[in-house]
Amino acid sequence: MYDVSIIGAGVVGSAIARELSKYNLSVALIEKESDVSTGASKANTGIVHGGYVAKAGTLKGELCIRGNEMYEKLNEELNFGYKKTGGLVLAFDDQDQKALKKIYQNALEVGQSEEEIEIIDAEQIKEIEPHVSDQVESAFYCKTIGVTSPYEFTIALAENAVDNGVDLKLESEVINIEKDNDYFEIETVKEKVESRYLVNAAGIYADKVSNMLDAADFKIYPMRGEYVVFSKSQSHLVNSVIFQAPNPETKGVVATTTTHGNFMIGPNAEEIDKKNDVSTSFKEIKYVIDQARRSIPDFDTNRMLTTFAGLRPKSTREDFIIEETEVKGFVQAAGIDSPGLTSSPAIAEKVVKILNESGLELKKKEDFNPYRPAIIVEKDEGFAGEIEHQDPEKHIICRCEDVTEAEILDALSRSIPIKTTDAIKRRTWAKTGECQANFCESRIKKILSRELNIPVEEVENRDEDYVPERIDIYELKKRLRDQ
Repeated sequence: MYDVSIIGAGVVGSAIARELSKYNLSVALIEKESDVSTGASKANTGIVHGGYVAKAGTLKGELCIRGNEMYEKLNEELNFGYKKTGGLVLAFDDQDQKALKKIYQNALEVGQSEEEIEIIDAEQIKEIEPHVSDQVESAFYCKTIGVTSPYEFTIALAENAVDNGVDLKLESEVINIEKDNDYFEIETVKEKVESRYLVNAAGIYADKVSNMLDAADFKIYPMRGEYVVFSKSQSHLVNSVIFQAPNPETKGVVATTTTHGNFMIGPNAEEIDKKNDVSTSFKEIKYVIDQARRSIPDFDTNRMLTTFAGLRPKSTREDFIIEETEVKGFVQAAGIDSPGLTSSPAIAEKVVKILNESGLELKKKEDFNPYRPAIIVEKDEGFAGEIEHQDPEKHIICRCEDVTEAEILDALSRSIPIKTTDAIKRRTWAKTGECQANFCESRIKKILSRELNIPVEEVENRDEDYVPERIDIYELKKRLRDQ
């Protein structure tokens, strides 16, 4: 019998698990895929938003600003990668400038200080972003915005939670839940789990989980956002996160860099039917490119590396749903769309408070360890790695990103089991460089085969069964050139 079980090992579920691991509790984290962070937490812009993005008086507004404040300390403890870059919301005309004034006022109402925000003119913008469009007239500047690696953050949270005693149950899709007197019986495809309290952090499937207990007063519908990732040769184009002022037609697209230095643009917003459809198309990617050129005109589409899409779990209630239901002990952490990544550590605090108020006794652990060492080793110009070196610390497996055998072995030695080359990618940044895994995929498979003691042909690339239909990057480049 667990004290608390959490369904969903995305960023919210993993943050809740880590927060609960600070206490003398038995906790289960239940995930349907073979790794954590394979849903919405894997595929998004990776922005640590300023509080202004959500309306004052909403849960989003309250938890975004609190979550933002927590990132610096969390990164010091968990080493997942976070940079405070600041961000600009650009105005191109009078209508946009009116929107900036509303954004500024909302930022103050939600709790941001005047020292953190200001509206700046075109000359000041160019000092921060020399490559921004000459058509920009002014911008809302928020100094607290940053970028992170969403899947590395989720992995770090889950890994630290497991190290502190949480039981992670992978490949354990929940198929039924019953409430029997004072505890829940959670049936997965593998086993039955008994728990005194239950938290629903199932992301895009949160309504499905709620329906198992007749507790859904909302629906989740997927909003797909498509992105383009460029080589690091384009990273000089932006120093901060660049947004566009929203208007009735569009919220605009973002231009940013990843924590690893890749230029990235997106997303669009498409309401779709299928909850696993993360395909990309020429039409939507072309829209993203055209919109991004309004902000940064001179990026080179010949330097595109890949496209991807992610799904945001929008709810019919519009705000975050974080509450205990009428079913005693069943707590929702649902409808967590943007700014969910930013808010996730604050959501975890709120959920634990709700559990405590519902009767869960919280007694701090004396031996809680908040620290988790980095997997990726920073390398300077003096790094003497070689493709066939005998020393794992110098044996380069991914030559584009200088990922070594030692880093891959470190990832495999951690407390979350790894089965796929994509799981290695999410932890080491292998497969993400200029060649997009053409060189290193087979080399990673050989290591996984050796370490897992399975035939190399049994090593899978993906954790998810669904394989998205993405537009071929070479076809995309050709069609853009031909237009």
